[in-house]
Amino acid sequence: MSYVTKSNLSGWLIRSVLAAVVAAGALFAQAPAQAQSWPTRPVKFIVPFGPGAGADIGARLFADKLSQRWGQAVVVENRPGGDSIVAIQAFLSANDDHVLLFGPAGNFTVHPFNYSKLSYNPADLIPIARASNTILALAVKQDAPYKTMKDFTEAARKAPGKFNAGLVQGITEFTFWGYTNEQKLDIPQVPYRDINVAPTDLGEDRIQVVMSSYAIVQPQILAGRIRPLIVNNKTRAPAFPDLPTARESGYPSLEVEGLVGLFGLKTMSEELKEKIAADFRAAAADGSIADRLKSTAQTINVGGPKEFAESIDEQRRNIAAVVKAINFKPKN
Repeated sequence: MSYVTKSNLSGWLIRSVLAAVVAAGALFAQAPAQAQSWPTRPVKFIVPFGPGAGADIGARLFADKLSQRWGQAVVVENRPGGDSIVAIQAFLSANDDHVLLFGPAGNFTVHPFNYSKLSYNPADLIPIARASNTILALAVKQDAPYKTMKDFTEAARKAPGKFNAGLVQGITEFTFWGYTNEQKLDIPQVPYRDINVAPTDLGEDRIQVVMSSYAIVQPQILAGRIRPLIVNNKTRAPAFPDLPTARESGYPSLEVEGLVGLFGLKTMSEELKEKIAADFRAAAADGSIADRLKSTAQTINVGGPKEFAESIDEQRRNIAAVVKAINFKPKN
């Protein structure tokens, strides 16, 4: 019969601790190695819009460059509908580090405020790489008497309830609501099943203002029927350098960035996230993606996981402040 003594118990504990340390070290060593060997098979980008949308164009431009860099196919899968929830569920249910979500952060930043019950946990969407900014703009009818954002604001203040707005759902409409609340304006919102109709209605004076991506209003601008007053982004758009920002015009409450980027699973290692972000930077280095995005009213703005997460957190705080100010209640 053997007995446990103080000395052999001590030896057993030491050996156990050493074994645990060695195992932990092996795990830490595996993470960088796994990151460097990724991807080992084709990668899929799920986009929450149909073909031809700004995010879809950006996804395909990066996919083409990254497939060359990674030596694996990068497939773009369009999953539009359901306020982007269809795409998000498809991404999360795949539970695969080779299946990623590519799209605008603003679409789902507002979900926790818009819905009292969600079919997914927003914390499961982890920022990996910021890719670009969609240029957002506020436009009015071409022959409208107001030439500046201040002129428009004063005209709307003098005619409460007489101006109507066409707004993209999500972070864009929340931003506009924050502006009208701050300025104490009454501008009813016209609901659109297809927001692409709104600029046409603006040109026909059926509504008096549209706030959306520049790409949506651009055809009517080029046709000479409507004109932009501001861009909503923090800086002037390189493609439209003479167009002032909301902040420059004196209305910082209208400032919002159209953040677009790549999201992954919570289980993805920091090393792999940094690797993918570095690969995004490398893909954009020659400027060809930036040139193509510029023609679709987008600007290149590649950033790593930390930068992307901080930008999203800032948006989330801004929307939370608007929700509180206007006492907004979720839909369900």
